[in-house]
Amino acid sequence: MLSIRVAAAVMACTFVLQAEIPPTPRPAPEFMIKFTDGNQVPLSSFKGKVVALSFIFTTCIHCQHASQAFAKLYNEYGPRGFQPVGVAINDMANLFVDDFVKQNNVTYRVGFSPLSPVLEFLGISPMERYVVPQIVWIDRKGMIRSQTSALTGDEQLRTEPYWRSMIETLLKEPIETTKKHAATHTSAKKTQQ
Repeated sequence: MLSIRVAAAVMACTFVLQAEIPPTPRPAPEFMIKFTDGNQVPLSSFKGKVVALSFIFTTCIHCQHASQAFAKLYNEYGPRGFQPVGVAINDMANLFVDDFVKQNNVTYRVGFSPLSPVLEFLGISPMERYVVPQIVWIDRKGMIRSQTSALTGDEQLRTEPYWRSMIETLLKEPIETTKKHAATHTSAKKTQQ
């Protein structure tokens, strides 16, 4: 009987450890987003922008609300460098994305992806339960700065005031420019000569 309890405790601890999201900040791994027009876009193509990457189900009321809120925030902050990107992950999502965009007045690009690469990107085990939307905040340098927890976590991370705060905070941070790199390389050459 004792061995059964020990085994159950070990399994429970394993699940708890799996449920932890990777630490932030961390570099955003490459991720391909497929679109219904046949194009595929790498996440890295958004570098230089503040990105809210939301993984959604097209049938989820919370995802619909989040997408409508991100459309509003995109209209407000888009000209300053904010870029929301939606990725539908429900079964056969590619068939539902266009209607989802129209029905919810989404003004930014929404693509789709199979579930497996999404879970890998999020650091969630395929054996874990998770809630949607899963929202990942990526700064202009391509670093993940915030991520919702897999199961429940802090509901504040799924609210418009938090999203607005993240956008404003990340937009205030400096943008890396190629001129800065060029200046660094020039001064390095002068020092070597």
